[in-house]
Amino acid sequence: MTIKQLSVFVENKAGTVAEITKSIADASVSIRALSVADTQEFGILRLIVNDVEKAKEALSKNECVVSVTKVIGVEIPDVAGGLSNVLELMSKANINVEYLYAFITISGKHAYVVLRVEDNDKAIKILTENGVKLVSQEDIDAL
Repeated sequence: MTIKQLSVFVENKAGTVAEITKSIADASVSIRALSVADTQEFGILRLIVNDVEKAKEALSKNECVVSVTKVIGVEIPDVAGGLSNVLELMSKANINVEYLYAFITISGKHAYVVLRVEDNDKAIKILTENGVKLVSQEDIDAL
């Protein structure tokens, strides 16, 4: 079970992220989580939204370079070591985590962590076998 992440190539200059988020808002799409990785000249804005297709269409109309990537969402309990336990499972299975970012849910009892790994199927199998709750696209869309 994967969720869809939008990756947007952005120029590293004032106002660029504001323009992108406005395009998404104007399409009546809600951003659930985001992450920015940047260099001096450009960056990659990664977004989890409640309507991937509408957001992608809005961004494409505004001449943004955008792609959709399948990532894994996991529910992490709000306890010490919650994230560490998941990452240890990945490490023991020799699965490289390329990047991750998190966001708190409305209930505040757990966080959702977005993982980009080298092998989604293998990671999903390991996580599921070890009782880690996966987050579905429907879970994201319902937030």
